[in-house]
Amino acid sequence: MAITVNLDVMMARRKVGVGELAAQIGITPANLSILKNGRAKAVRFTTLDALCRVLDCQPGDILVREPGGS
Repeated sequence: MAITVNLDVMMARRKVGVGELAAQIGITPANLSILKNGRAKAVRFTTLDALCRVLDCQPGDILVREPGGS
């Protein structure tokens, strides 16, 4: 399964930086960076919900399943 993380796109659209967003959702900038760069192995629903609330978006705006994944 190939999941693409478009968090950086949503952050750019909302003009919010890693430090600011991390503070608003209650995680460390390092952990947000791991998620933003697609290196995370999992994401908690509470974190996803907080991201969507702060960025005013839907989960599908952040996470996209790419065809052809294993």
